[in-house]
Amino acid sequence: MGDWDAGTKSTVQKIPLLKTKAGPRDKEEWPKRLKEEYAALIKYVQLNKGSDQDWFTISSNKEGTHWSGKCWYIHNLLKYEFDLEFDIPVTYPMTSPELQLPELDGKTSKMYRGGKICLSIHFKPLWAKNSPHFGVAHALCLGLGPWMAAEIPHLIDSGIISHKDKK
Repeated sequence: MGDWDAGTKSTVQKIPLLKTKAGPRDKEEWPKRLKEEYAALIKYVQLNKGSDQDWFTISSNKEGTHWSGKCWYIHNLLKYEFDLEFDIPVTYPMTSPELQLPELDGKTSKMYRGGKICLSIHFKPLWAKNSPHFGVAHALCLGLGPWMAAEIPHLIDSGIISHKDKK
């Protein structure tokens, strides 16, 4: 975790690690894993709210296979909000979810088609090393959060995205 700041490291250490090694195809163990996912997400949200660093909302379908919500980034006192979505891969938890911000599709080279953010260099090796103990909360904390912190200010300063009130 050498690439993350002390705050991120401290936060991720407080997110519970998951114990159940099950994906959506495992009909018996997946509900147990899903409960662990929700518990870890609830803890992460509580940590964020407790430190006044709330930056996303998220929910899943009943099966826990499709997740959607909003994420936002504050830059120069302006809030930039984006849709967030992803599906749990069939090889989960050995494979991390591909987080998508659809409205940013094609606006940065650090993104794949469909608005999937690029996490291959920093996050995917960490996920592989910590699988099956990492879950959705870890993907948000160590994947989406740092990606947004690096990319969103650059996209704003380059004029690629603008605040909704300035359009």
